Amino acid sequence: MRRSFTFLLRPTSKQAAALTQCLEDHRQLYNAALEHRRTAYRAAKVTIRYGDQSAELKGIRADDSAGQGRWSFSSQQATLRRLDKAFKAFFARVKAGRTPGFPRFKGRGWFDTVEWPKDGDGCRWDSQPHHPTATFVRLQGVGHVRVHQHRRVLGTVKTISIKREGRRWFVVLSCDDVPAQPLPATGAVVGIDMGVARLVTTSNGDHIANQRHLAASAGRLAAAQRDLARRKRGSERRRKAVVRVAALHAKVRRQRLDGAHKAALALVRTYDVIVHEALKVTNMTRRAAPEPDGEGGWLPNGAAAKSGLNKSILDAGWGVFLTILSHKAESAGRKLIAVNPANTSRTCAECGHCAKENRTTQAEFRCVACGHTAHADINAAVNILRAGLALRNAAKAA
Repeated sequence: MRRSFTFLLRPTSKQAAALTQCLEDHRQLYNAALEHRRTAYRAAKVTIRYGDQSAELKGIRADDSAGQGRWSFSSQQATLRRLDKAFKAFFARVKAGRTPGFPRFKGRGWFDTVEWPKDGDGCRWDSQPHHPTATFVRLQGVGHVRVHQHRRVLGTVKTISIKREGRRWFVVLSCDDVPAQPLPATGAVVGIDMGVARLVTTSNGDHIANQRHLAASAGRLAAAQRDLARRKRGSERRRKAVVRVAALHAKVRRQRLDGAHKAALALVRTYDVIVHEALKVTNMTRRAAPEPDGEGGWLPNGAAAKSGLNKSILDAGWGVFLTILSHKAESAGRKLIAVNPANTSRTCAECGHCAKENRTTQAEFRCVACGHTAHADINAAVNILRAGLALRNAAKAA
């Protein structure tokens, strides 16, 4: 298996300044490479590729030995590959007929990660292995940075990345050959329905609460954002206000991740087979399309209500939860099945009758054909479980 391990860095003030400058130089390299591609195509219709720009790195480093020349050659190649990946994704979207989204220049604060593609090439994990109490990572141009290693690293370290979140720095290790950690079989199966009122409802009638971390921090965020709006651009006070807003959002993100890990682990420990809806969260949280009325105005389209629902869905973190659940299920040797979510909330789990009128409210399900009543989310979870077991049996029969 391939897994990532994230640890907090404890840099000194000089190391923090060097890390900041490293990010800034890589950001400038990214932007210069993007401008190179744009200018070459506009002026001469010439397509510049990664190989062309990588070949120019040696000259760039030689001309700027006190700047770009300080950092790892391989990390700069990784930044150029990052740009090349953005262009490949752009052309893929064009080919698929989706909104293209041409690669953008990275402003300050929008480039917070640098990657070293190989442990030992410009970086070294556990660079002082015989130190009695601490772990260090060595980065070219920065030095040996102390790491708060709170758990053991498994597998073989392949790539090392440095990430900035507000005032904090993290090191991310991507490891190959991480051993699986299978759990003993329980013989239990379950279907889960994702929701906003509750994060997860199981076919057994259990619920996992939606903590609504963003809503809980809304007051503090609003105050911090108002304070930010009053600050003059370019001032030191504005910079500090930006850091405060970023720190609040980072805390919400960490709370959401922590809740998703705990909820997914509880399910993986209890059930051998977990069936969930194949949700397309990106599509579900798109803005309502405007509808012209033919007279120069616009028809009501429920955009305000849709915006509130989108915010609630994103606050619940369905996509994050399902991603973490799939990783934990793979590691534990559990079976995860995704089913089509269409009509799972409208179909009666008793008689199979499907109608919009079956779901009288958000929480109540009452079948108009057989009179069966149940909690709407539990009824949907039962339907999801049956659909998943049907898919599993069909796969076995084939």
